[in-house]
Amino acid sequence: MGARAWESTEVVAVGPGAFRATIGPEWVLAMVPQGGLVAAIAARAMAAELETDLPLRAIHGVFAGPVPDGDVDIGAHVLRRGRAVSQARAEVTGVGAASGFSAVAVFGGDRQGFAFTALVPPEVPDPDDCPSFRDPPPPESGWEAHPTWPFWGEVLDGRAAMGHAPWDDSPRGAAEVANWFAFDDPPVLADGQLDPLALLVMADVMPGAVFERLGPREQGWFAPSIDLSVHLFGHATPGWILGHSKAHHAGDGYASAEMALWDPRGEGGPKLVAWAAQQMFFTKIT
Repeated sequence: MGARAWESTEVVAVGPGAFRATIGPEWVLAMVPQGGLVAAIAARAMAAELETDLPLRAIHGVFAGPVPDGDVDIGAHVLRRGRAVSQARAEVTGVGAASGFSAVAVFGGDRQGFAFTALVPPEVPDPDDCPSFRDPPPPESGWEAHPTWPFWGEVLDGRAAMGHAPWDDSPRGAAEVANWFAFDDPPVLADGQLDPLALLVMADVMPGAVFERLGPREQGWFAPSIDLSVHLFGHATPGWILGHSKAHHAGDGYASAEMALWDPRGEGGPKLVAWAAQQMFFTKIT
């Protein structure tokens, strides 16, 4: 990823509570820019409006209308500005559009409390031992190779660690996948940590768990998000992050899924750095 790609998250104040950003075409997936990137833009504007350096703890948003690439408007409003915890809301829309992505977020500093992690990461091969999303299908698969979307080819590399290849017609089991993710050009903060907004991008790739269950006969579908919720748990380091996704229900043209993101370089072992949930709907790619 060139530096220009992450510049899509930068916001510029254009008036009271009003910001603008420019989303590059490399973020477009099938129809619209990747939803995690749109959530990152909303979070960036909310932090700017709050004038806070408190870390993002949680964000929840709904996609009421498509957010295009190119210039987008962001309206941000402070719900509460506190010393330890602050809340805000924001809406990201195309210029002049009536609706888009609406979100609320919580920013908070460290507090006294308890520490445990009940989730357990799956045991998977190292990234170097996993096939890349950028690899062409093997000739013997009979699967027609299609151009890789720029998001997967230029922005985020994915390595399949658990689940079946799209062309694998063997019997399927659980609606569950695990993939390694890494930015070509990791957005790194001054302290050397990964920009936490990068985790919002990695979190919004849950449809793979649905299609793992369905198999290759159901390819040709696109699953846009209707909502996205992400909880962040401290810092992540640059490099490969493991995304473990499960889909729990599909019906009426919708599906529900969750995603856990693990930093394998955590002190003492893999560290849970984010957990996310979303519902999506299905539409045919034309």
